[in-house]
Amino acid sequence: MHNDELAAAQAYVRLLEATRAALEDQDQAPLYLSLLASPMAEADGALQRAGLCGNEARFFDLVRSLQPSMSGSDR
Repeated sequence: MHNDELAAAQAYVRLLEATRAALEDQDQAPLYLSLLASPMAEADGALQRAGLCGNEARFFDLVRSLQPSMSGSDR
């Protein structure tokens, strides 16, 4: 995994975790959604720098290497 690819996968994992936290309390979710703008921008930029835009299969392979629980095998 190249540094740019690692950064993209890490940014996505952070975005996913921030999204889960923001949406955890359905009553408060609208208040926190604006906080996702920064992690979304970070993830978008990282994907572009790594050349992973449009290459979702490679990207999600990288994410699964960081976060094995995203493989679906733990369900």
